[in-house]
This record gives sequence, structure tokens and C-alpha cells, in this order.
Amino acid sequence: MGMTMTQKILARHCGAQSAAAGDLINARLDLVMGSDVTTPIAIQAMEQHRLNKVFDPDKIVLVMDHFAPNKDIQAAQNCAACRRFAEKHGIRNFYDGGRMGIEHVLLPEQGFVAPGELIIGADSHTCTYGALGAFSTGIGSTDMAAGMYAGKNWFKVPGAVQVELTGRFPEFVGGKDVILALIGMIGVDGARYMSIEFTGEAIGAIPMDDRFAICNMAIEAGAKNAIFPVDETTLAYLTGRVRRPFQAAEPDPDARYEKTVKIDLSRLEPMIAAPHLPSNVKPAEEFSGLKVDQVIIGCCTNGRLSDLRQAACIMRGRQVAQGVRCTVIPATPEVYLQAMREGLLEVFVRAGATVSMPTCGPCNGGHVGVLADHERCVSTTNRNFVGRMGAKSSEVYLAGPSVAAACAVSGVITMPEEVG
Repeated sequence: MGMTMTQKILARHCGAQSAAAGDLINARLDLVMGSDVTTPIAIQAMEQHRLNKVFDPDKIVLVMDHFAPNKDIQAAQNCAACRRFAEKHGIRNFYDGGRMGIEHVLLPEQGFVAPGELIIGADSHTCTYGALGAFSTGIGSTDMAAGMYAGKNWFKVPGAVQVELTGRFPEFVGGKDVILALIGMIGVDGARYMSIEFTGEAIGAIPMDDRFAICNMAIEAGAKNAIFPVDETTLAYLTGRVRRPFQAAEPDPDARYEKTVKIDLSRLEPMIAAPHLPSNVKPAEEFSGLKVDQVIIGCCTNGRLSDLRQAACIMRGRQVAQGVRCTVIPATPEVYLQAMREGLLEVFVRAGATVSMPTCGPCNGGHVGVLADHERCVSTTNRNFVGRMGAKSSEVYLAGPSVAAACAVSGVITMPEEVG
């Protein structure tokens, strides 16, 4: 029986000719990633079991992004522990201070991800890197500890959901709307412990930033990972970033999928996921007129340059509505600098928005935008669970950057084309 892209990558990394859904394998790792939240727990696990080395310091990346710049003493202690660990083991890929960016944007940008690789990260949205044709998945801190020590992890080979994409994006529609629509169709457990594998004639017209956004939220459908095939768009992105050989994986013609979902991009419209699940998805216009207290534009889902460009197109020459707090978060220093060169940051500041340093910040209710009781936020982040961004009575509506920007200047949920 043929294999999917994911199964081919896993077979290659455990030295087998094939891998089928349900197989238990011990596979070698190409990269291990951790944050300031998850790495300290992994360090404790290594110390507890007297694991005094790492398998390869150049294949470990530590990013201080969740509660950094440090929001309190505990956050500072966590980062200090990571700093000591990196120094002790010669881990040069340590991102802190002015080098720090949001991990799932930073790693691909800095060339740490290549097609066909097997990457684990102690963060659930590590599935982002499948946009580049890698198998990448989120794991817990104890698995991170094992991976840093041994360079291997155990996996159960997942089955797969095929998502066939056709058509072209209408105006104001992008990757965020694709993944919200998909989660709305199959539910938060619709791809539980499966690989979401994207196929179809539309893929060649989907920009990399949109692919990253789509893969980023695969975990919100319960998926083990998500993956796009490698094409000219992928290779163009990798040029000048990845300087090591790689071997992309293609699905076999007779690859077995548990189910196939078809999405015509031309029929999509801007979508919103209402509280309190990413699957509570409806067209944005169905929420028109709801008052907004806060807007967040950023995060590992939509903090890339194209996202900021979309938001700036809406906000240029306009003002953030009275009573609305809008924060824009460029995801990395590189994104920040390019947004500065293009004048995007000036657009946001003149509109009355706050421009933040790169950080996860408000996404998990950490800092830079925590919500008070009964406040409503439209956000380009990836989760809207109860209390996710602050008070338990607050509400988070997930949307793409164009919709979020339109809400910021209107003060209510608004379609981008309706902004006067």
C-alpha cells in the first residue's frame, strides 16, 4: 500500500522501507525546539534523570517568546534557567532579547526548517512547519527532554486526512479563512491524531505566509501534523535560508486517506471563529455590529509581513475607533524591520494603534493585552478558549488580519469592504 507524505518522512527517519498508520516507531530527530515556558520543565526532567548531555547542540533551538520580555519574576527565572542551560551545553541557537521572535515564524525565517525533516517542538503549534513539507509536531516537555538527550522520539504513525484545494482566493480572503473553514467543517477532533495533507490545483497559487497560517492551526482540529507538498513557491522561500541538502516527500498515487475534504477557495469569504472554540465558525458578516473592545493583529498565525500589509491597507489614513485598543505585533525582528522600511509601523501608530515588540504576549493571556471581565477581542491569534486571553467572562473572536483591522477602525465587527 502506498504512503502519504508524512508516512514517507517517518519511515525514512526510523530506517524502514515503509510506515503504516498505527505503527509504533523510534525515529531520529532533525530539530528540537522549546520556549521559555516549556524548556524549564524539560531541563528539570533531564536533571531528575541525570541526563548530562544533549545529542547535538546545533539541532536544538530555544526561543524566549511567551512571557518575554519578562513580565514578572517567574518569567525572568524561567528565561534565566534556559540561558544557563544553553550556555552549559553550547546551544548557540538561543533567541532572547532583541534577537527573539515568535518561534513558529522565527524558525522557518532563519532557515531551521527544511522539507522532509522531522521536527518536534514543545509547543502545540509546531505543526506550522509542515508548510515547508516537513513533519513537525508539538510534544510535551518530557518528550522534549528525551529528544534533546537522545536525538530520537517514539511516534505512532498517523493516518491522514486529505484536503483538496481548488479555486483562487477572493479579495480579503486568505489562509486563516481556509483553516477556520476546515475546522468549522470537521470540528476540533475531526482530524484527531491524523496528518492533514493538502493537495489540489490551488496550492501553486497559495503564498507561503498563507500556508504557514493554515498549518499553524491544524492542531485546533486535533491533528498530529499538517503538511503541504513542496513546489516552486516552497523552493523560492527556502532559497538563501536553508543551506543544507534536503529530500522532499511526495504522496504515492495509492496513498490511503481516512477521508477527503474538498474546499473551493473561490467560494470562501472572510470567516470568524466565535467563542469559545475554533470550530464555532461562521462567515464574518454574521457577526456584523458586535461591539469590540480590543483588536490584536499578530501571533504565530498572522504576524508575518503580508499580514501586516493587509492590516495597513485597511488602517491607512483611518483612526482606531474610540474605546478600542488595537495592538499590532510583528512576529520577528526581521518582520519588524521590513514593516518599518515600508512605513507600515507608521500607519499603525498614526492610526492610534500600539506596536509591540515580537512576543506571544496576549495570545495566551500573558501580557501586552490581557482582557478584563466581559471584554470582547477580535484577534488574529489561534485559540479562543474560555479565559484564553484574560478574564473568564471575556470573549475572543478569531479572524484574519483584514477583518481584524476593519474591526479596529469601526469599533464593531465589520467586513473589510464596508470600512468607509
